[in-house]
Amino acid sequence: MNPQELRALCLSFNAAVEDFPFSPVVSVFKVLGKMFALSWLDARPLKVNLKCDPEDAIRLRTDHPGLIIPGYHMNKRHWNTVTVDGELPDRLIRELVEDSYDLVVAGLPRAERLRLDRP
Repeated sequence: MNPQELRALCLSFNAAVEDFPFSPVVSVFKVLGKMFALSWLDARPLKVNLKCDPEDAIRLRTDHPGLIIPGYHMNKRHWNTVTVDGELPDRLIRELVEDSYDLVVAGLPRAERLRLDRP
């Protein structure tokens, strides 16, 4: 997966937007103002911070040492940094991005979740 594909994936979710609150080179992907992914899209290797269920986070780090690590500059219990350089299957990366989005949406107030369900 390349940077353009990662950006397109993150923006493919309902109400997802790209923002640059930290610097012009750090893409932050949000849903209704809440971050679900963060990446330096021009970094090599390409990496992305993703929200993760704490138990899944530990399992993923164990299953993919060096490729999935505790979230860089994030709450290490809830965030992982995932290396997107071709060693992990694209299918897994897509699942992790989708899981991150879903976790953030699940934490939104009910009224906002319902707004996302409307076409």
